[in-house]
Amino acid sequence: MTTYRVCCFRRRFRPASNEPSEAIGDLFQSYAGGDGVLGEEALRRFLREVQGETGDDDLQETAREVMAFAAEHKLLKKGGSGLTVEGFHRWLSSDANAALHPRRGVQDDMTLPLSHYFIYTGHNSYLTGNQLSSGCSEAPIIKALQDGVRVIELDLWPNSGKDDVEVLHGRTWTSPVELDKCLEAIKEHAFVSSPYPVILTLEDHLTPHLQAKVAKMIKETFGNTLHLTESEAMSEFPSPEDLKGKIIVSTKPPKEYLQTKSTKEEAHNGGAEEEESVWGDEIPDNKALMAVNREVSEQDTKLYVQEEEEEMEKTAQQGVNMEYKRLIAISLTRRKHDMDEDLKVDPDKVSRMSLGETAYEKATITHGAEIIKFTQKNLLRIFPRTTRITSSNYNPLMGWRYGAQMVAANMQGHGRKLWLTQGMFRANGGCGYVKKPDFLMNCDKMFDPRSNLPVKTRLKVTVYMGDGWRFDFHKTHFDKFSPPDFYARVGIAGVMADTRMEETKVIMDNWIPTWDHEFVFALAVPELALLRVEVHESDNHQKDDFGGQTCLPVWELRPGIRSVRLCGRDGEMMRSVKLLMRFEFA
Repeated sequence: MTTYRVCCFRRRFRPASNEPSEAIGDLFQSYAGGDGVLGEEALRRFLREVQGETGDDDLQETAREVMAFAAEHKLLKKGGSGLTVEGFHRWLSSDANAALHPRRGVQDDMTLPLSHYFIYTGHNSYLTGNQLSSGCSEAPIIKALQDGVRVIELDLWPNSGKDDVEVLHGRTWTSPVELDKCLEAIKEHAFVSSPYPVILTLEDHLTPHLQAKVAKMIKETFGNTLHLTESEAMSEFPSPEDLKGKIIVSTKPPKEYLQTKSTKEEAHNGGAEEEESVWGDEIPDNKALMAVNREVSEQDTKLYVQEEEEEMEKTAQQGVNMEYKRLIAISLTRRKHDMDEDLKVDPDKVSRMSLGETAYEKATITHGAEIIKFTQKNLLRIFPRTTRITSSNYNPLMGWRYGAQMVAANMQGHGRKLWLTQGMFRANGGCGYVKKPDFLMNCDKMFDPRSNLPVKTRLKVTVYMGDGWRFDFHKTHFDKFSPPDFYARVGIAGVMADTRMEETKVIMDNWIPTWDHEFVFALAVPELALLRVEVHESDNHQKDDFGGQTCLPVWELRPGIRSVRLCGRDGEMMRSVKLLMRFEFA
């Protein structure tokens, strides 16, 4: 019995019970024998018909694992004749039955050029908070690498005495961190979560003298792990497999030293951005995106806003430090601010181009096919606009739909947009590289994500029940005078035709809500679809409370009834909170 004190009296509620929902109980009974036990033969039939297990060997192995789990947790009926309904439910809800295979590793072909992969990319990787006044530290770099991020960005600036190098967000009040601390952090943590290459993108504002100092520091810190190229021009990028265990430097070839405006002037001119809600703004629906598209006229074809990586004032650099230049394995192309020219593909040379969010979104409308063609061979990095001073992010699918490999995210900018990025890179064993769908590499017929695409498959999602909040939260965390009122939101983020969000009814006063609710999603491009799951606690008088979220790559979902762990706002998995769901493809 759960008791809540209200003024001078107590409210009593039934104790939380994690018994299986009615739908799960009925399913168990349909496979169990007359004695109410699920034997091995019936279990194998369930695994084949509901869980989608194929092949006799896989079926036998999974059945053995289930029975071993049940025996270890004392969930077999006395005498070991089979699973009880409690044991069946406990196994379904366990991590061994996760929506993404618990032992999944790298599944994609990793021998293709880097341009064939989406790459887990960070932006201003050294910042601890907002873009304007937070501290800089090596700690966010370490955290990003531990989470699987493969592209780390450092902004290099001269110190006040012009005799040393600092890492900070220029033209702001952010406090600097020493470059050597950042380099050491990268060296120590680069390959703790993935063996595949770490790309170090440098935004360089240095004189030749300081470039020489940086070159020496990088070579001494990384040693043999530093990837160097023999030629300035490559006709094709090496593969992630070729670059295993390597650190790669990418920046503009040093041709000129960039003088910048004063810190306070830039900070005041940066503009303000509306704060996001507690868990982040909703992903725009189709109508909202179409409205944005209509606002862009044909006159925008050759008109692009000056972006963060370009400065207003330039002075000629006296000489170029060749040691620094030799470090650059992936050259960043200087834009001509004419998309027809910027997106031309050089058959003899590959490079990386960087575009701000605003310029990129305009380019997708006027040059969508050219972007896809460019990214089939070259790398394209998209970074958030400078007015996102709160470290919020933009919808990364805007980049992935057109093949952009490096959709940079502020890893400290928690919210729905970052959850999508985290969801994408749960794919392929969490190694930080996800192979692009084949249609984005098709040179004969360019993919158009805005076109009227036919439905390829339908995904039916059933949300049975949830549990774990009672262990991870105090009983008055959601409601002071009663158990929480949970509802679930389930949807798809992908191409515009697939993007959709729905929700269950609210289950009142229950720590273990049972919804037994079905959703059906028609998917035109399942290869780019991410399943979004959120749980909130309904509050009639204030904003609904956040109860957990996750985002999963649809193309790696295991069919059948699966356990789905939820994460907090920061993307970290919660200790106990999980949902029991079913996925069916048709």
